[in-house]
Amino acid sequence: MLHPSYLDLMKVVNSGVEEGETKIVSSRYSIVMATAKRARQLIAGDDALVDDQGGKKKPLSIAVDELEQGKIHILSDEDEEE
Repeated sequence: MLHPSYLDLMKVVNSGVEEGETKIVSSRYSIVMATAKRARQLIAGDDALVDDQGGKKKPLSIAVDELEQGKIHILSDEDEEE
């Protein structure tokens, strides 16, 4: 089982959204795509933004931790266009 859960990650990502605004993430797919993209960046040589326990953690686990801790952000479609 993935810890944290998808629901927990969606709450973290959407925490800055005001009541009535469109949520940044509304599906598990968005979480999966964002963490997979970040994992590929880590594999390509980007530095981890969280403790990787001396290289013991896998890139996907690091990406999930970064998202959970708010070190990386998922941009909405509107933000990407700007």
